Amino acid sequence: MASVERDSKGYRVRFNLDGNRKAIRLGGMNKANAAKIARCVDELVAWKESGLSLDPQTAAWLSKAGDQLHAKLSNAGLIETRASSLLGEFIADHIARRSDVAPGTTMNFETCERNLNDYFGKDKPMRAITQKDATAFRKWLEEIEEQAENTIRRRCGRARQFFAAAIKAKLIDENPFEGMSVTVSGSKDKERFVTEDESLKILKACPDLQWRLIFSLCRYGGFRCPSEVLALTWENVLWDSSRVIVTSPKTKRYKGHENRVIPMFPELASVLDEASEAAFDCLEDPSEVVSGPVVTRYSSADQNLRTTFEKIVKRAGLKPWPKPFQNLRATRETELMEIYPAHVVVSWIGHSEKVARKHYLQTTDAHFEKAVQPKSADVVAIQVASEAREMTEPGKPSKAKSRENTNGFRGSSSDLARLRSDQLPRRDSKLCGKRRENATF
Repeated sequence: MASVERDSKGYRVRFNLDGNRKAIRLGGMNKANAAKIARCVDELVAWKESGLSLDPQTAAWLSKAGDQLHAKLSNAGLIETRASSLLGEFIADHIARRSDVAPGTTMNFETCERNLNDYFGKDKPMRAITQKDATAFRKWLEEIEEQAENTIRRRCGRARQFFAAAIKAKLIDENPFEGMSVTVSGSKDKERFVTEDESLKILKACPDLQWRLIFSLCRYGGFRCPSEVLALTWENVLWDSSRVIVTSPKTKRYKGHENRVIPMFPELASVLDEASEAAFDCLEDPSEVVSGPVVTRYSSADQNLRTTFEKIVKRAGLKPWPKPFQNLRATRETELMEIYPAHVVVSWIGHSEKVARKHYLQTTDAHFEKAVQPKSADVVAIQVASEAREMTEPGKPSKAKSRENTNGFRGSSSDLARLRSDQLPRRDSKLCGKRRENATF
């Protein structure tokens, strides 16, 4: 049993734990509170020695205990060390422990961290932040930081994540950001369809092969930039099957979505072939196999490619658009949807049909031009009559002609991803120039 003692410095609680006599000094506290703490210490000792669950009443008391008392209980070996309840320290520790997220997500966490620290201060106790404070923070983002609505929603959503983690750590009881609108809606004014004519101008304005690669992978391959672009290696370029394995850092934490397989579209094949020629020329031994990253200029997803790309767009005589790389993906997806079934396209782009409809698919000028093209009434009548005859002609099944299967690329990304590098298809050496007639890719 824990006992309460008093000396010249105030009360202290003595107890036995694992056969050792220990004490917690409480300082200037009245006897009634000291006795209450002693009863809770008894519960904690019993909990530690039995291995059973801590009773709800003691758990609730412990969650509300001040940091100083909590630290004394921790130092005595009764409980684990509590994470700091100060805003700056808790968020920094939380971000450091989130090794499961992509580098881009970590950057976004850190941006929200800076906003919260700037507004509230690093030493602000999280328990002291109220719902009213959270609303004021949102208004500050809008009026002082001049952030767009979707950006504000993302920042508040991440702030809500931080406080939810604090609740889980039993540092606070309520989330001040709970109930705040954090869902990001599609922004039509930021949509931009990059036409083929504009794409050719941008390709021509690219300063070198590396940037032609980056642009082509985004515009014609639908790659996420920079994460998927920089993750592409020559081992994932399957020349014999005309496919490319796209490794996706953003979705790798979801089982079965670590990578996907896309066709080697003609626009991609030409620039990849040029890049492989350049990579082969750099090899000392002509019999070596080209390996390593396809894009070699940049190595980290933290690097800012947007600024350079906007300069390229301006050099092409075009005006930069708000979401440069996402709109390249959206453009490619919109084009592919005109040709292939939706389920095929979204598997190539790497998200769901719901996300595609909400954030990627666009209505273009070409859609309007096609819709208003005149069509002869005679042509329509002949077409209808022909289809009717096919459906009712004796000896033929009375059903419409089945649609041709346009999905010529079979096999899952997981099957291809499991291949060892020595099993991957190699390019035909005839494509590699005279000096590589005997080389194998």
